[in-house]
Amino acid sequence: MANFLKISKKIKKFNKSLSIEGDKSLSIRWALFASQAEGVSTCKNILRSEDVISTLKCLKKLGVHYKLTKNSCKIFGNGLSNFNYKKNTIIDAGNSGTLGRLIMGLLVHSKKKILIKGDRSLSKRDFLRVTKPLEKFGAKFKTNSGKLPISIMGTKFPKPIKYYESRGSAQCKSSVMLAALNTKGTTFIKAKKSRTHTEIFFKNLKLPIKVKKQKNFDFIKIKGGKNIKPIDYTIPSDISSCAFFIVLTVLSRNSTLKIKNVNINPSRTGILEILKLMGISITMKKIRIYKGEKVADLIVKSKESIKPINCPRKLNSAAIDEFLLIFLVAARAKGISYFKDLSELNQKESPRLVWGSRILNKMGVKTILTKNSIKIYGNPKLRIKKNIIIKNFLKDHRVFMSSVVAALVFGGNWKIFDKNSIKTSFPTFIGKIKSLGATLV
Repeated sequence: MANFLKISKKIKKFNKSLSIEGDKSLSIRWALFASQAEGVSTCKNILRSEDVISTLKCLKKLGVHYKLTKNSCKIFGNGLSNFNYKKNTIIDAGNSGTLGRLIMGLLVHSKKKILIKGDRSLSKRDFLRVTKPLEKFGAKFKTNSGKLPISIMGTKFPKPIKYYESRGSAQCKSSVMLAALNTKGTTFIKAKKSRTHTEIFFKNLKLPIKVKKQKNFDFIKIKGGKNIKPIDYTIPSDISSCAFFIVLTVLSRNSTLKIKNVNINPSRTGILEILKLMGISITMKKIRIYKGEKVADLIVKSKESIKPINCPRKLNSAAIDEFLLIFLVAARAKGISYFKDLSELNQKESPRLVWGSRILNKMGVKTILTKNSIKIYGNPKLRIKKNIIIKNFLKDHRVFMSSVVAALVFGGNWKIFDKNSIKTSFPTFIGKIKSLGATLV
């Protein structure tokens, strides 16, 4: 079966309603917290992607049993710091940076050496950003110049630390937070603004945490050693997955889309704030709070006139996974859009800032690219009538799916490789696109 898509027809107008699978960040975090709980935790609407399956398989190798059925996932937790595995066990994080970095935090108390590896893409990413603070707890690492594979040997007595997270990386912050669970004492974290899912899990589980929010940083105090109760959870829809359909609708003609039960945690809704600044309003209905997470139904409509943007840096972290899509919206804007301080994009599955510029250039859109910024010269009349090939992007799922959206709204004859990359985060993506009337070959 060919591992590429051909798209030669723009999507026609649609008026539809969609439900999107569970949030990947929440699915992985639920599994990790459930592994540390005393008893059986149950989850519904867990994302059945490769990243989440990799998480479950890693936990099984660490002695944590799970049962995955059609309607739910159960994890049989052994309690805090009670992983049970053989010396020199190897666990595979696959493509998941969230899993690879967060699991290290739980292993600072490991009693035997363990090796963590990943796929080709994950093995190119920086892990010194987590091994360095975790060493302060007392864990020892042997790394390949800060890249996977990495061996870790924990300590019997992890000590609390003081940590300054300056990148705005929720993965780094969360890894340290999970490590702090294993200490006898209080860990202090000063963290640049990033996703807050881990803090919400702490609060929902009544674990000892205090968060003081300031303009650019959060100050977090965690007291370790408290037992974790089982966690029953229904995962809301992933806004990062919904974003493909939001932008598809915005850039299509005369279309409307309703997306149900979406996680709109404020640390994740940067794309909605940025689109609003570009003159695009997304309506929220049935806003509610579920286990500390904000959830709503979203109503999206097409927009003919789009404003350029000088994107505020403060929105970067809350939109970090959606910038490839935001760049497509900027390509339709009337004027020049400017995005800066985005070097973190190149620390993702592929160098996404580079790929964002490359896709636009293939479409005929002028860009000026630096190592951490991009200017996009928008063209409201952009219509593509040429052949475009997208390949060799390290199987980055978001490059693939963003290219599909571009092909469906701007036209042209596209051949987009590595179709199987969607299994990482959004296995049903192609089926959902087809349900809106798209023609894909």
